[in-house]
Amino acid sequence: MNDTLYVSDLDGTLMRNDEKLSEYTIKTLNELLRQGLPFTFATARSIESARVITGELEIKLPVITRNGAVLADNKTGKHLQKSVFTKEEVELLKQMLPELPSCGFVSCFLDDIMIRTYMPADHTEGLKSYIDYYKNDPSMVKAETVDEMFQGTPGYVTMIGAREHIAPLYEKVKQYKGWESLFQKDTYRDEYWLEICPQNCTKAKSILKLKEQLGYEKLVVFGDSLNDISMFKIADEAYAVSNAMDELKKYATGVIGSNEEDAVVEFLKERFNNPSL
Repeated sequence: MNDTLYVSDLDGTLMRNDEKLSEYTIKTLNELLRQGLPFTFATARSIESARVITGELEIKLPVITRNGAVLADNKTGKHLQKSVFTKEEVELLKQMLPELPSCGFVSCFLDDIMIRTYMPADHTEGLKSYIDYYKNDPSMVKAETVDEMFQGTPGYVTMIGAREHIAPLYEKVKQYKGWESLFQKDTYRDEYWLEICPQNCTKAKSILKLKEQLGYEKLVVFGDSLNDISMFKIADEAYAVSNAMDELKKYATGVIGSNEEDAVVEFLKERFNNPSL
């Protein structure tokens, strides 16, 4: 297994529907990691958000966060590599998204610290729920103006709301080819998310860079959602959990059990014990 890099999505894949890792997954995966399993995860979450869930995992490889925009250390939370918008792109985002205060926030880097800025407004239910969930998180920073939302070095824009509200924004921003834009339904709720990050920041492109830097020959991935399609396309083997979206399953080598059944770690355990599979 030492020539193969294993990469899993988090939400809806490695994590259960309660937005946590099961004790079994933590224990079993750590045992495999101690034995040398080359494993990491790729997620749309920030490292700050991911570590609340993955902090007990003994992952030594860099983890891929913000859909590939940031490589980070799971143990310390340090940003190892990050991509950011150009000044011209920041101005274009402001012009193209007058709706941003009502349905979105911006992830900005202040040196090695990442903050998420939002404005007081008549928020969509999705953004309102997000802000309320993180109300005690110091990285959530209230801004008074749109310019202030893009303080420091902006690297990621997130917009949350009903499909009819967010879909037209996606149609607008995807016309610009200088950044990556992703539109999909939330894993756990009925709301839709539009995420915009710098060019060449996808899970696939970041995984390929990591694979090359570390010298692995093969790639095996696991996922459940549309933002996993890019990494499914470039993997030697790609496995969808049974609860995955049908569109993703079209690109899968195979379909394994569900996230509620710890299917990813069960696969890794079986593969590790039977390397000829």
